[in-house]
Amino acid sequence: MGAALVLLLSICFLLPFSFVRSSSVPPLLGAHPLDEKYFASKVIKCKDGSRVFTRDRLNDNFCDCVDGTDEPGTSACPAGKFYCRNLGSTPQFIFSSRVNDRFCDCCDGSDEYDGSINCPHTCIMGGSVVYESHHGISRVSDLGNIYGETKNRISLDDLIEKLKGLKVVIILQVLLISCVVAFRIFRRHAARRKRRGYQWGNPIRTTSIMAAFGFGRTSYV
Repeated sequence: MGAALVLLLSICFLLPFSFVRSSSVPPLLGAHPLDEKYFASKVIKCKDGSRVFTRDRLNDNFCDCVDGTDEPGTSACPAGKFYCRNLGSTPQFIFSSRVNDRFCDCCDGSDEYDGSINCPHTCIMGGSVVYESHHGISRVSDLGNIYGETKNRISLDDLIEKLKGLKVVIILQVLLISCVVAFRIFRRHAARRKRRGYQWGNPIRTTSIMAAFGFGRTSYV
């Protein structure tokens, strides 16, 4: 009876974890096709060289790499990029923060996979990388060109975001310097008032000042 109870409790404990694992994000979701070999090894290195992670941590919704290498298909890493394959249209990268944000960014709807919203497939058929490959054009070469163009566009977006952040930092620095200058001016004026109060409160100093102005002298008639 005791062994059966332990077995039942073990099953109840493991069922939620098995369900989460079965409903987890596919490992290569959001990854560029050219990166499939990069993610094929059991131990993968972050593209920025900061650290390594095992393949089972790929798209586990926990950010291991600062640059988001390990989370191409989730929004766990702020610096991550999600690759929209957009079959039938032009592939593109989007910021990982847009994944499952209840807004359809990819025309194939691949960025909204959690089921909270239904994104229709709006990619325009024809003229895509997939269809052109049937006419003798190298698919890998085209994907590489698109990858480079999209990467440059994302770099420009990142630069704009950094400039905005730098502007905020400069404004904060100016405010801080203004506060420091105002505080020093206030202290200087306070020190001057304190010295003046001390001079008038000093009997000897007060007597000499009054004597200088003719006050306090005894007049004889």
